Amino acid sequence: MTTAGWLVLLGGVAAIAWVNWFFFIAPRRRATAAGPTISGIQEVAIVVRGGYEPSTIRVRPGVPVRLVFDRQETSGCSEEVVLPDFGVRRFLPPGERTAIEVTPPRPGTYEFTCGMGMLRGRVIAQ
Repeated sequence: MTTAGWLVLLGGVAAIAWVNWFFFIAPRRRATAAGPTISGIQEVAIVVRGGYEPSTIRVRPGVPVRLVFDRQETSGCSEEVVLPDFGVRRFLPPGERTAIEVTPPRPGTYEFTCGMGMLRGRVIAQ
C-alpha cells in the first residue's frame, strides 16, 4: 500500500473513533429536576443540539416529571425523541420547545433516545 493509502486508512479509522467517542463515551452534563413545583411536577429543560444537554436527569420516583425538549437544530437525527419505558415517541419541531410528561413508577434508570438511537439520555429516579 502506498503512503497516500495509509494516510487515508488512518484518517478513516480516526474519524470512526471520534464519532463513536462523541456519541457513546463523551461525558455529558447532569441535572436534577426542579421541584416539585407548585403544580407538583418536577421539570427540567433539555437542549437538543448534537445530543441532549443535560443527558442525565435525576428525579424522584412516583412524582410526575415534565421534560421540556428545546430543539435548536435541524438535523434529521434529532427530529424525534423516544422514551420506550413510557411508550412515548414524539416529534420535536426545530426551534421549538416540546414538553413531555412522564411519571417514573419506581427507582431506576429510564433511557430516552432519538428516533435513530444515536442520541442518548437517561432519567434516573432515586
